[in-house]
Amino acid sequence: MDIRTLPEEEREIYNRIRANYKLTFDKLKVKDQTIRLLKVADIEEFLDGKDPFADVSEFPFWVKLWEAAMILSYALASLPDPKGKTLLELGAGLGAPGITAAACGFDVTLSDYEDIIMDFQKVSVAASGLDNVKCAHIDWLNPPEMESFDVLTAAEVLFREEFFDPLLNVFRKYLKPGGTIYLAHDARRKCLPLFMERAKDEYDIAGGKQTIRKDGQDITIIINRLRAKE
Repeated sequence: MDIRTLPEEEREIYNRIRANYKLTFDKLKVKDQTIRLLKVADIEEFLDGKDPFADVSEFPFWVKLWEAAMILSYALASLPDPKGKTLLELGAGLGAPGITAAACGFDVTLSDYEDIIMDFQKVSVAASGLDNVKCAHIDWLNPPEMESFDVLTAAEVLFREEFFDPLLNVFRKYLKPGGTIYLAHDARRKCLPLFMERAKDEYDIAGGKQTIRKDGQDITIIINRLRAKE
């Protein structure tokens, strides 16, 4: 991508990030929408052999475009009548699901907890030619006052049990009455069934799964849909 085509603010952000990271843009085509995602060019070098399933507390989940995020992007692109509806992506990282949803017509807020993550998001939004996306800093332990949303969504956020109750509190705080939550996770994520067991008292939960093949291995992604019980 020609960086000179970015708006001045996002171009300055890009240049600031580039001082610390080797960068590249990935194109993600979902149905008839194509978005651009700014990411670290050599993820393996950046991760230095860290395994997300070995020590989740030390793994920078935001730096990778996860298979669950790609599957969730397709799921959100299939939702009917996005025009005029609002969507919040929690723990958005690179923001593929939220940015895809924005390209489809949702008014989107991407959220995470570090400024550097939101810098990547802002450049990706501009590179994708979108003007219906905001970025917000949300600490699940102390969530700010914000409007409520028609849809909450997240990919690969269930990896520490101590965050279950804060995340459920975030759901209560930001989901509109009658709204829907979509979550996507690798089936290997051990915290997933534990969280759903915790959530089932408050939410009607539906689930489906999709298996994709990557680098000679099958990866199964589980998508859960949660709706508050009446």
